Amino acid sequence: MELQDVLYEKNNGVAKITINRPQVYNAFRARTIEELIWSFRDAWDDNRIGAVILTGAGEKAFCTGGDQKEKGNEGGYDYRGGLGGGIGLEVENLHQTIRNIPKPVIAAVNGFAIGGGHVLHVICDLTIASETAKFGQSGPKVGSYDAGFGSAYLARIVGEKKAREIWYLCEQYSAQEAKGMGLVNKIVPPEELQRAAQEWAEKIVEKSPTAIKMLKYSFNADSASIQGISQLSMSSLAMFYNTPESEEGKNAFIEKRPVDFKKFRK
Repeated sequence: MELQDVLYEKNNGVAKITINRPQVYNAFRARTIEELIWSFRDAWDDNRIGAVILTGAGEKAFCTGGDQKEKGNEGGYDYRGGLGGGIGLEVENLHQTIRNIPKPVIAAVNGFAIGGGHVLHVICDLTIASETAKFGQSGPKVGSYDAGFGSAYLARIVGEKKAREIWYLCEQYSAQEAKGMGLVNKIVPPEELQRAAQEWAEKIVEKSPTAIKMLKYSFNADSASIQGISQLSMSSLAMFYNTPESEEGKNAFIEKRPVDFKKFRK
């Protein structure tokens, strides 16, 4: 596959996948998701690969979720394939691929991990963050949500109260705050981030691949039921994207004006 939005490389048994859209804070469009899935599946099929690193290009962002400017007039994201559970993005497929690949995935968070980008790092097995990283949700601010892994699984990690705070308030948290919640395993200076992620990945590669695979399956088993919730979430999101309420969130973001959801409380 010819990659445009993603950089993909393999070194010493480690696959590194980089979202390469720094001009939009590594926000993803349909093609980005498609390329991410392809890269993860290639790493899945390559027996020489024992761990995967997911990161973002540049110094400002890991990923800031869906690119609002790529949303079409019919609510969802423009996508020639018409897939993605009706929203035009195969996000659910990507989430399942990261979850199910029998190799640990390390998120190297180099900046903003916001919205759908925050969900991606949450789903990864491990997270190493730069001291400058910022974490948070934005869905309810832009007329969107992730009621599957982005919320239900998040609550498993940080607890119900904190997860609700993250989604209801849409505030941003420092790397140190995220580590205190259990969202981050390790914090390093920005210049050491990629090296630290590579070192952890290489340590994993040295271990028994079967043992690592079975451990990942075991860790996933407890939250496997969330997959069904995720399917319901994406189906409902497809319908929500076609409403004036969701459109208000998207338009306010694009027009760089305050959002007005009060009119939908009448």
